[in-house]
Amino acid sequence: MQRTIWLIGMAVLAGLIAVWLLAFAQPYSYHGSLIEPPMAAPPIELTRADGSLYRLSDQRGKVTLLFFGYTTCPDFCPATMAEIKRVKADLSAYADRLDVVFITVDPQRDNPQRIQSYAAGFDPQFIGLSGSEEELSPIWKAYGVYRKIQEGQTALGYLVDHSTRVYLIDPAGNLRLTFAYGTSPEDIAADIRQVLKEK
Repeated sequence: MQRTIWLIGMAVLAGLIAVWLLAFAQPYSYHGSLIEPPMAAPPIELTRADGSLYRLSDQRGKVTLLFFGYTTCPDFCPATMAEIKRVKADLSAYADRLDVVFITVDPQRDNPQRIQSYAAGFDPQFIGLSGSEEELSPIWKAYGVYRKIQEGQTALGYLVDHSTRVYLIDPAGNLRLTFAYGTSPEDIAADIRQVLKEK
């Protein structure tokens, strides 16, 4: 009788261990759109508001979240930047390994000082970048950014239609994920943690 109870106990224990191993052996499922295989992120070199040169290639060792928008955007841009601010807060101990870069799609109005001031309004560490249309066009094209100036005027002046995805560049400089507008800050933060854990 005791042997039977012992055997049942061992079988239950083995079953629990098997379930635990199966649960934790599952590969991580990313919330963003995974780019497989990872591709080298297209280069970005633009002058900052303080006159120094920002190079994406200098950011190795960190995750970079990249977003394209403009300072007079009435909806997507302020909403996305506020969400990215929440991503950084959610990362807590990992936050110092995150760079956030906001690049304008409206260089006619967004000079380097204006875009930096806008980005810093969400977090002093966020980076805002602008340049001439000739400097920015190859970057927009390389990242597949859509932009179109709308005809007509509003209280904010003309509007710019633009794509709203957020790009994640990993510590090795690879474009790894993109996030659709509306992806929750918690899901983005979880993906960042996973990328930072990779060897």
